[in-house]
Amino acid sequence: MRGKAVSKRKILPEARFNDLDIAKFINYIMERGKKSVAQKIVYSCFDIVKEMTKQDPRHVFNKALKQVSPLLEIRGRRVGGANYQIPFQVRGERRFALGCRWLIEAARARKGKPMAEKLAAEIMDAAKGEGTAVKKRAEVHRMAEANKAFAHFAR
Repeated sequence: MRGKAVSKRKILPEARFNDLDIAKFINYIMERGKKSVAQKIVYSCFDIVKEMTKQDPRHVFNKALKQVSPLLEIRGRRVGGANYQIPFQVRGERRFALGCRWLIEAARARKGKPMAEKLAAEIMDAAKGEGTAVKKRAEVHRMAEANKAFAHFAR
């Protein structure tokens, strides 16, 4: 490795719920530095979730993230002239990042509604164990399971 490792930046919890995970989620949604737009999207999404489920939107969000976040992933590795797909366990921070990314991608793929409504629908679906993001996780786990024979190459 060249140089020294870059230290992680500390981000502040967001104002409305005083939650660090929601602050990170807002940052993932943000495009071109427009944080106020991302906050409006997330907060209106949480209002929709609260209205539809009659539950605390933070609990629904955390449940959805737990359903979507992968435990295993595969990485390509070259061993003796051949490329193998090797399953690895996912660290907590990357698990959160992948879960958020998949939720947002699935919400953006839905058509015909404002982003807040699409995101709310995807979060509620994920909390129930349905939706595109949960399918993505299942697909990644299936791939890892299929390549379990190459796990001994992981070091």
